[in-house]
Amino acid sequence: MSNLAKRSITGLLFGIVVLGSIFYGPYTQISIFSLFMLLGLIEYYRLFDQHPIVKISKEIGVFIGVFIFCLLVGVSLEILPIISITIIFPLFFSLILNELWKKQENPIINISVLVFGIIYIVIPFYLTIDLNLRNTSYLPLIVGMFLLIWTNDCFAYCIGRVLGKRKLFERISPNKTWEGALGGIVFTLILGYLIGAYINKGDELFWMVSALIIAPCSIYGDLLESLFKRSLNIKDSGTILPGHGGILDF
Repeated sequence: MSNLAKRSITGLLFGIVVLGSIFYGPYTQISIFSLFMLLGLIEYYRLFDQHPIVKISKEIGVFIGVFIFCLLVGVSLEILPIISITIIFPLFFSLILNELWKKQENPIINISVLVFGIIYIVIPFYLTIDLNLRNTSYLPLIVGMFLLIWTNDCFAYCIGRVLGKRKLFERISPNKTWEGALGGIVFTLILGYLIGAYINKGDELFWMVSALIIAPCSIYGDLLESLFKRSLNIKDSGTILPGHGGILDF
């Protein structure tokens, strides 16, 4: 099976699982997204297993990341009082205290990697859950966001393959082109208009502005992850998604 076929099948199945969990109900979404968050957090910390400088306790990072995630979701579900959020600060401080006992040569780098993993993985997954819990639109906002992101990625890839000539950021991602990036943005704007005009009627401006923000941010996020992988000299963050790599690659 070609890589494109693998990417397409994996993307379709992944999309069905993600969107299906959102439409099925908040607790289903929380269960599925919690699993993805955990896998993504483990993937992130495993990237540094063989790093010559970064020496982190990934078990501690995963434990605190999961604890913070559960805490935030509990507050959003109104199971926990909002004051519970204050527990986050001593949890982050515990990451710093941990470096006192390890006696590593680069404690600042280790702390930065541990904390950034929680910010980069845990917070976005939590925000998707919180946004869906607050949803009042006919088409859930989080569904529209995913559709816009996937539209941008799909058309940027296809148009880049067919028409791409000028490299967007060759040092970081040699396959991305300006033609692909602009094509992705145009089709994302079109989808934003269609969602606002025919699904969440009367919200054309909101969805087009959202598309105009989401498309460049999607490109930037992809470039950022490519920068991480290139700096660590790896191709994919994992192997769980055939044709794509890991959770962080999708």
